[in-house]
Amino acid sequence: MNSTPVVFIHGAWFHALSWEAWADRFTGRGFTVWAPGWPGEPDTVGEARRRPEVLRGLGLDALTDHFGRLAASFDEPPVLIGHSVGGLVVQHLLGHGLGRAAVAVAPVPVADVPPPRPGRVPRWTPTADGDPAVPLSPEEFRDVFANTVGAEESARLYDRYVVPAPRRLLTDLGHDGPAPHPRAVADVRNTARGPLLLISGQEDRVVPDSLTRAAYKLYGDSVAVSDLKQFADRGHTLTVDNGWRAVADHVLDWLAEQGIHGGGPGR
Repeated sequence: MNSTPVVFIHGAWFHALSWEAWADRFTGRGFTVWAPGWPGEPDTVGEARRRPEVLRGLGLDALTDHFGRLAASFDEPPVLIGHSVGGLVVQHLLGHGLGRAAVAVAPVPVADVPPPRPGRVPRWTPTADGDPAVPLSPEEFRDVFANTVGAEESARLYDRYVVPAPRRLLTDLGHDGPAPHPRAVADVRNTARGPLLLISGQEDRVVPDSLTRAAYKLYGDSVAVSDLKQFADRGHTLTVDNGWRAVADHVLDWLAEQGIHGGGPGR
């Protein structure tokens, strides 16, 4: 019996390596795992830092189309799991029938979600105007992304996973532009789509829990399965920090509840 495919999509400022622990966990449960980089993304964190210009021009259209083609290439629709920007992409693809199920972890909000209340998110704006990619300093990562872990762990996560983010993509997402990109949408009323799980960290400073809850409410008019899981005391690094296993295992349990298992014995 064929194994169920799972496609992981990482978020901005993270390298594809950030899914390494999840890939092992899901492979051990019998899933066939795909955790590719973004189009043109270097194979290593070091190279991505040395050559940020390789992602020049990468925007939301190219990112969504890239993973859409991948999802459509399987003999059976894959499970789509995305973090941050990846969480937005998987919602878009699921609404277009390109996934068996989707999990959006701390997802960048779809366009219909109102912005957070003033003062809810730290005053932090990407700099280096005109550069093809926007770097993230260790201090910014610690303050905004890894705010729920210790300094030593934050430094370890930064060294292993953090890379510059394409400026074009940030502009498309409205981070430094006047409006969200048209592809920053999901078909929230689609009744024929597969099940969707939204996950938030209640101390997330990048995508506040309130935004993920607001996105969840948008799906209320659809009879398709839509679930929300909130993790207390967790920030935006909840997929990679010392508590990653609890999040991954919740996803595995939720997939099993939907009748989705890996291949091999026990499927």
